[in-house]
Amino acid sequence: MKFDGTDLYAALIHELKNDLGLLSMTIDGIPRQGAAGHDGPVDAARMLCQNVVDRLQQALLIYKAIDQPIRPAIDAWSPHDAVHEIRDRAAALARGRIRVEAVLAPDVPEIWFFDRDLVEMALINAIHNSLAHARSALRIEASMTEGCLALTVRDDSAGYPEHILACADANAPCQSTGTGLGLQFSSAIAQSHDNRGRRGELRLHNDQGAVFCLLLP
Repeated sequence: MKFDGTDLYAALIHELKNDLGLLSMTIDGIPRQGAAGHDGPVDAARMLCQNVVDRLQQALLIYKAIDQPIRPAIDAWSPHDAVHEIRDRAAALARGRIRVEAVLAPDVPEIWFFDRDLVEMALINAIHNSLAHARSALRIEASMTEGCLALTVRDDSAGYPEHILACADANAPCQSTGTGLGLQFSSAIAQSHDNRGRRGELRLHNDQGAVFCLLLP
């Protein structure tokens, strides 16, 4: 049997993602002992494993979008449910190391139209970054900004470095690995959302920590 190289590449990524998902579940099952020498390394391994799973999921999406732009599957979703479910996932990743909160502004509608899977991937990418750098708190927010649904991940870290903010403001490519790659991926997801000619945006700034915001029209 002859395999197409690109199909084999996609199949390998998918298999590795599934295997690492199982490994992540196994690590999740290791009980805490209340000893920093045990719990710290286990938590670090679990977060690293889940981060790689998410990166491989992003790689699959990028692979599918090589010959065409990202095409979101827009549907009606509850921002309230989405924010609370993402908060729960972030809390599970944090394992009590930092405080994780969800805050929704009173004017957030019950329903908004967006691609739930893509948006969740972008927010989880930001959450991984926050969990790696936050001192004590992380907050997932939903609000209305300029007629768009704003989904925000906010932490109390030292904030984004100036070079990350500069390339984000200029809408230019950042570094090709680490935070830069994740931000480019998230920006592409935001811009794939279009409503009557208004495209989504990724906005970054520092405000007593790093602030990552997806604007969905």
